[in-house]
Amino acid sequence: MSAPGPDASQQSVSGRQIALIIYILYFVSYFTGITALIGVIIAHVQLPSADPLLNTHYRFQIRTFWIGLLYIAIGIVLTTAVVGIAVLFLWFVWSLVRNVKGVLALNDNKPIANPSSWMFG
Repeated sequence: MSAPGPDASQQSVSGRQIALIIYILYFVSYFTGITALIGVIIAHVQLPSADPLLNTHYRFQIRTFWIGLLYIAIGIVLTTAVVGIAVLFLWFVWSLVRNVKGVLALNDNKPIANPSSWMFG
């Protein structure tokens, strides 16, 4: 007889831990950079099998990475015109708010209201 598989509550806890790890990787990326890439890869891998609540978090995390990468690229290009520094600062604030809101929603076991949003979900 085979051992019983994990029940749904254990799977959700595991998924929540993975989503939290991705948010942590995003926070650490402010100092290292590369951890955000690791986080978005994990989010892409987890997305197809995620329950509806975690699906919103993974989509939010994926969009945070790709939209953030766009903002960083624009900021770097515009640094020669000095305005890029402001763009990079706004990216930092934007991504910090998104990550904090995501962690708080995950902690409260709530989905991201609008994971497709360009702003704060």
